[in-house]
Amino acid sequence: MATGDGATTGAGSGSEAGVRYAQDGPVATVTLCRPDVLNAQTPAMWSELDDISRKMPGDVRVVIVRGEGRAFSAGLDLSVARGEGDSSLPALARLSPSECAERIAGFQEAFTWLRRPSLVTIAAVQGHAIGAGFQLALNCDMRVLADDARFSMAEVTLGLVPDLGGTKRLTELVGPSRALEICVTGRRLAADEADRIGLATAVVPRDQLDAAVSDLAAAVLAADAGAVAEIKGLLAGAPGRSYEEQDRAEREAQTRRLRDMAGLE
Repeated sequence: MATGDGATTGAGSGSEAGVRYAQDGPVATVTLCRPDVLNAQTPAMWSELDDISRKMPGDVRVVIVRGEGRAFSAGLDLSVARGEGDSSLPALARLSPSECAERIAGFQEAFTWLRRPSLVTIAAVQGHAIGAGFQLALNCDMRVLADDARFSMAEVTLGLVPDLGGTKRLTELVGPSRALEICVTGRRLAADEADRIGLATAVVPRDQLDAAVSDLAAAVLAADAGAVAEIKGLLAGAPGRSYEEQDRAEREAQTRRLRDMAGLE
């Protein structure tokens, strides 16, 4: 439904699933909205996130992901861990290995679309971002943290591994040794440490989080959309390329930009 000034919002089933979608021109905001349980995540929320990604209009350039209330997300809802529902941990364990892996692949899609080259995605993190919450933030291109933010990769405390697309980004940001320490201890990382080791794009006072994210989104939108998409692709692929391969990727990207700006196919 319309909210004025060209903004639209998705209501109904999304809100019931614990996710709210709103769009204002080229900026979409995805809000986890289960504040009474610190935005603990469920398979229903993941299904809604995936659905949002599939229905998102092509004119969206920036996606802001945030949590309502005191926390970004406290991670997996304990009801899932305890064994309630077809997607509970015990239910997954009873599937064949291939079926289990396929089910997890579906869960991952709720997170990995945030890496899409056509989008710049920003996590606005306040309070706790634990487990699935941490991985949701890691799948975003940038993370703006309030000074009360706390990260933790807590899957190990349940005897599990992080499996929602966060391990590669974490390793790229902090290195394999530090990533291993973070994942196997499950310890909490305060905002200042997250900033120091490269997990944060910026850390701001809690009451300035919204303004800082809005300013960052505006800066992204001020840049040419085609150039931004090419730059994101170049940087995302850089760790897996040699210098020669990266040089070639730069040449190819620049050729596409020149032809696009000249109106050539």
